[in-house]
This record gives sequence, structure tokens and C-alpha cells, in this order.
Amino acid sequence: MTARGEDNFLELRLRGRIPIENAATLLIFKQGGITQKVVHQIKYNGDERLAVVMGRKLGTVLAESGDYDTVDMLVPVPLHRRKERKRGYNQSLRLCEGIQQAFPRPVVSDNLIRSRHTDSQTHKNRQQRLENMKDVFNLRDNEQFAGKHLLLVDDVITTGATTEACCQALLTAEGVKISIASLAVTGET
Repeated sequence: MTARGEDNFLELRLRGRIPIENAATLLIFKQGGITQKVVHQIKYNGDERLAVVMGRKLGTVLAESGDYDTVDMLVPVPLHRRKERKRGYNQSLRLCEGIQQAFPRPVVSDNLIRSRHTDSQTHKNRQQRLENMKDVFNLRDNEQFAGKHLLLVDDVITTGATTEACCQALLTAEGVKISIASLAVTGET
């Protein structure tokens, strides 16, 4: 689902907030729908295999669109080490591994880091989410991303607060370009 312009729900969500080249999502998240079941299997029930399968589907869409041909690297949204230990894996990293199977690009999971633990975003409004994400992400090595076109990958984008915070950190690398891909985007704003 990489529609352009007014038909690209994810791009509309992020437009004017962060400078992005392209934005794509595979699914629209609706409470009680099949997408919620898929996301919950991946995020809360430890289904790493499903994350890779869904990532491969997303990677196929990206590769076939032609809009992402200049992407140099895949960058998963990082989890704080405490949350990753609890969950057992980073679902965005598993999505990247699947994307990579259909859209071969190196996955760089150790440069964009989550420097502090935050509360869950689940029950927060947009303003609370933005405040919760302030100064959460940093780059270890700006030079690694300098002049590169990065594809930032997340599982679900709701308000875009996490995406925006990640992009602010990524934009500290000189000449970086950013595209966004997510498994799902919610219908909420």
C-alpha cells in the first residue's frame, strides 16, 4: 500500500512534521480487526516468525513500487534494552529482517539508540506521546548515516510521535534522507 499523495494515509499523518522522502505502510490498524490480531501476535505473543513474514510482504511492496530504490540502509525503531529483554526481541528489527529478504539492504540496528526508558504510548494522547518521546533517541555515530537514504521501520504508527523523535535524531547526521515504513498505521490521529 504505497499510494501517493492524498491516498497515502501514513504520508498524510507525517506531512509537515518531519522531512521524509516516502512513507509506506502495509496495513491499516483497526481495533478488533485482523490487523490488531497480527500486531498483537508479533508484539505481545512473541511471534517472531510472523514479524519476518509480514516484513517480507512489506519488503515486496517497497521493492515493486520503485519509490525506495535509493534507500541505502534499513533502520529499525529501537526498543530500550529493558523492554527488549522483557519482550525477548525487537519486533521492528524482525520486520527489517523480513523486508531485507525481498528488498536487500543492510540492516543497521546499533546506531540509532533509545537512550532512556519511556512509559507505554498505548493510552496517551498525541501531546502526551510527543512529551514522552522528547530526547529519547540518539545516534552513536553520525558519520555512519551521513549522506545516506535511510528507511526507518516501525511496527505500528499511531500519532507519529515515536517516528518524529527517531527522525530528529537521524537528522543530526549531515545530508541524511529518511523514508518511513511500517507494518500498520492506525486510523487515530
